[in-house]
Amino acid sequence: MLKKAVVLLSGGLDSTTTLAIARDEGYETYAMSFRYGQRHAVELQCAKNVAKALGVKQHIVVDIDLRTFGGSALTADITVPKNRSDTNIPITYVPARNTIFLSYALAYAEVLAADTIFIGATAVDYSGYPDCRPEYIEAYQKMANLATQAGVEGKTKLTIQAPLMHKTKAEIIEIGVALGVDYSLTLSCYDPDAAGRACGGCDSCRHRKKGFKEASVPDPTRYI
Repeated sequence: MLKKAVVLLSGGLDSTTTLAIARDEGYETYAMSFRYGQRHAVELQCAKNVAKALGVKQHIVVDIDLRTFGGSALTADITVPKNRSDTNIPITYVPARNTIFLSYALAYAEVLAADTIFIGATAVDYSGYPDCRPEYIEAYQKMANLATQAGVEGKTKLTIQAPLMHKTKAEIIEIGVALGVDYSLTLSCYDPDAAGRACGGCDSCRHRKKGFKEASVPDPTRYI
């Protein structure tokens, strides 16, 4: 019997590479994406395309509306910053987003009797989000094993894998290329236009551009 894993899939570069890694490690993959009120909802089509291309067993899109709280340029009427030079946590940070997403993935994993959740968090080329740090992932994993019936009864010890945590964008792209990832299916932009073209200036676009350049891999992204 194949081992099962839930993979958080946004349709971006990191989560797509993470899904490819999970598949390569022999997991039967169950992808989970979110329609959370984000301005860049075009990413969900990318997630569907990626899920199909990488042969997931099931792809679930969960509806939650984080616009109820706002507080982020991705969920409120706040301008997405471009070409930032400061190192503060940017306004594109969505409060508690990874905690919310992991909680849904945890519930799904328990129902599936899956012992692994994959998340594409990285602490190297990223925007300084507090819920992308290794200590956060470690703390959440500990909590998850205290919070579920499977964990308390000792049936399943859940592991949260973040295989890209200490990788640069260039290293991530090199891994993905080796695993056959088609990055033209992905979108990483915080502020794409109606046609799904990336803005080229937000933090995510800049990290992505830098990664392809440093990896010496042609960037398939459609920019405005």
